[in-house]
Amino acid sequence: MQDQEQAEIRLEFARLKQEHADFDAAIQAMISTGCDPLQVQRMKKKKLALKDRLRELEDSIIPDIIA
Repeated sequence: MQDQEQAEIRLEFARLKQEHADFDAAIQAMISTGCDPLQVQRMKKKKLALKDRLRELEDSIIPDIIA
């Protein structure tokens, strides 16, 4: 993997990690204000999708090492 490609992946990873944290804060705010449970569930689903994408990016950054 080229250095530029890896840098782009790391940048996207950092952006998505911040977005994941923002979703977490938004979900907590929605719960505390008694928002519609369906909206909360949708936000949680989006947050989970972000977590899956973060895991994919992390796997592409960290090489597989066979012990």
